[in-house]
Amino acid sequence: MDLRIFTEPQQGATYDDLLRVVRATEDLGFDAFFRSDHYLVMGDGDGLPGPTDAWVTLAGLARETSRVRLGTLMTAATFRHPGPLAIAVAQVDAMSGGRVEFGFGAGWYEQEHTAYGLPFPALGERFDRYEEQLEAIVGLWETPAGETYSFDGRYYTFTDSPALPKPAQSPRPPVLVGGGGKRRTPALAARFADEFNMPFHSEDDTAAQFERVRAAVAAAGRDAGSMTYSAAQVLCCGRDDAEVARRAAAIGRDADELRANGLGGTVAEVVDKLGRFGALGATRAYLQLLDLSDLDHLELVASEVMPQLRG
Repeated sequence: MDLRIFTEPQQGATYDDLLRVVRATEDLGFDAFFRSDHYLVMGDGDGLPGPTDAWVTLAGLARETSRVRLGTLMTAATFRHPGPLAIAVAQVDAMSGGRVEFGFGAGWYEQEHTAYGLPFPALGERFDRYEEQLEAIVGLWETPAGETYSFDGRYYTFTDSPALPKPAQSPRPPVLVGGGGKRRTPALAARFADEFNMPFHSEDDTAAQFERVRAAVAAAGRDAGSMTYSAAQVLCCGRDDAEVARRAAAIGRDADELRANGLGGTVAEVVDKLGRFGALGATRAYLQLLDLSDLDHLELVASEVMPQLRG
C-alpha cells in the first residue's frame, strides 16, 4: 500500500509550513504530498495567516522537490474556469517534471463561496457544471498537438482551442474522482478517473462504494484493473496510548473517537486498520496530517508503519 500525506492548509498554514512538510514527506519515503483546495477555515480556529491557493502552492513545491508526487483532494470545480485551470495544472505538471495528480470535485463548502464572492449553485447544477468541466479539461489535455479542441456544453463552450500547453505526462496527469454519491459519482469516475478515492468513511461505507465504482467501471467497458482505489483517513498514531492521546488533543479530537472514525491508535492499531482497507481493495491511503508542526508524527509512520505495509 502506498502512503500519501494529505494536508488542510486552510486551517492555518503558510507556504513555508507546507514546504517543511513536503520536504519531510519526500525525505521519509512517502509516495505523495497532497493538499486540500479550500479558501476558508473550518471549525472554531481563526485560520491565521489565511488560506493559500492550492495550485500556486503546488507550483512552488514542484520546484522544491524532485521525487514525491503532488496533487489535490479535491480541486473545487466552483473555484475556477476549466480553461485556465487546465492550463495551470498542465504548467505545474511541467514544472514538476510530470509528478502532478489532479483530484477534482464539485465543491461543497458554501461559506467559503460567500466569503470570497464565488457563485454556489444548487447541488444538481454544481454537479452538472463539474461533469462538463471534467470532460473539457480531460479533452483539452488529450487533444493531440497540432489539433484543436471544441466543446459545446450547457455551461461551457470551447471553440477551436489550441489545447495548449500540454502536461508533461502523456496523455494527461492521473485524474482522481471521489466521494460517496451512489449514482453519478461512480459513473463519472468510470468515464474519466484513474483513481477513485473514498474520504473519511467507515469500512462498510467504503466497501459499498468501491463495489458501486467497480460495477460502473465494468458497465463502461473498462478493464477492472484500470482503476486505483484509495481511502483518506485522519492520522493520529502514537508509540503508546499516551502519545496517541497527546496527538489527538493537539488537533481537538478524542483518541477513542479517532480510533473509531480515523487512523487513530498505536502503530499496531494503525497497521491493522490500513490492512482492513487494503482487504477492501485500497492500494493507496491518504493520511490526513492536521498538526503540521509535528514532523515526528511522519517519522513514526515512515519508520514503523510503512515497512509493515510494503514488506
